Amino acid sequence: MTVALVLHRADGAPVSTSFRRAAFGKSDPFARHREIAWDGPDSMVAGRTSFIGEIEVASFPHIETIVVVEGELTLTAAGAAPLVLGPQTGAVIGCGTALRILAGSRARFVFCAAACDKPTKRGLFPLRADADFKPSASLPAEVLLGPAPQCRSDNVFTDDGADYRAGTWDSTPYHRIVRPHRVNEFMHLLAGSVRFAAPDGGVLSAGAGDALFVPKGAPTGWESSDRVAKFYVIQAVQA
Repeated sequence: MTVALVLHRADGAPVSTSFRRAAFGKSDPFARHREIAWDGPDSMVAGRTSFIGEIEVASFPHIETIVVVEGELTLTAAGAAPLVLGPQTGAVIGCGTALRILAGSRARFVFCAAACDKPTKRGLFPLRADADFKPSASLPAEVLLGPAPQCRSDNVFTDDGADYRAGTWDSTPYHRIVRPHRVNEFMHLLAGSVRFAAPDGGVLSAGAGDALFVPKGAPTGWESSDRVAKFYVIQAVQA
């Protein structure tokens, strides 16, 4: 049973996830380059993109989190200094942002995007591995198979209209039962490793540099034996 869709493997190994070439809406700047692995409720998509060239965007048509896995991508918002993204770095593009996108040679990135009819936050928001972590909620005792972890997060972007949140998170090791995932979640692992358990006993392992997407409702367990850090996007869609 598939509990998560693997979007990228850091070691370059092929992934079993199926991708389809498609644009995300009529004005998608990456329409000719986008490969979508998942789309679902509330117009969220996740996948990968390979891009070379230059694009001027007067108003970015949706919210998009990008994490570069190969090459270099430069994002320049109107009136701001260029933001250069290399491998294992990322940023959130707010809906309605005017910007220039440049890749002088081929860049590859994974993404998680969502439609947004009424933007509440424009601009570029870098994701940082050396985040300004603050303590965040742990897990309820009834779902844990061991000690409660200490969790921290740095949420750098929130758009309430799309119920879209992105940032950096880390945690001490923990083991959790298989349960329906409570949100749509994109994750790019920065440190540590995780074993995602399925109800049938299958296990999907992921480590630093790997990127995944877990849909809301997917029955998933978690087991980590070292500190795990990740970039994340979450969206709590309506049931």
